[in-house]
Amino acid sequence: MKYLKIGALLLPLIFIGGMGFIYSGIYPMGADVPHNKLTYWVLETLRERSVARAAAGIVVPANLNDSERLLKGGADYNDMCASCHLKPGKFESDFSIGLYPKPPNLALPKEEHDHDHKSDEMASAARQFWIIKHGIKASGMPAWGLTHDDDRIWSMVAFIQRLSELNSDQYQIITAREEGDGHH
Repeated sequence: MKYLKIGALLLPLIFIGGMGFIYSGIYPMGADVPHNKLTYWVLETLRERSVARAAAGIVVPANLNDSERLLKGGADYNDMCASCHLKPGKFESDFSIGLYPKPPNLALPKEEHDHDHKSDEMASAARQFWIIKHGIKASGMPAWGLTHDDDRIWSMVAFIQRLSELNSDQYQIITAREEGDGHH
């Protein structure tokens, strides 16, 4: 009973203290000042667990390795993603330097950018599909599902799954759009 009374007193004090902290404005929100380790861990863990839960039921299409998907997805990746997530041989851009958290360089091998690099290819594809479709709050990653259908998003996933295997010349060939071939 004593612990219940202490808890009943502490809970409002913690709430008031938290609200005071939030309204004080003392926490730095500029993208050029990294979060402290605890805040970063909380946000990363929240994001990764949320995405894993949401992507768990997604069924990956059997034709993900189809060459037509790769070509469609490559052109879209080049137009919509490469300025943040980079191309083979690029390690930063004006966009990627200025964003916090820093967007993953998807041209690098999976284990260098994927938080869950132990997952299999299907789980990785489902995760990428969900992120592309729904975006990530407060990260700069837009929800492309508002303007792109699932088939088009799966084509981007197909390309991303093979991106780290491409050199600069192969990337240039695969991502080129023919005149008037834009989806915009």
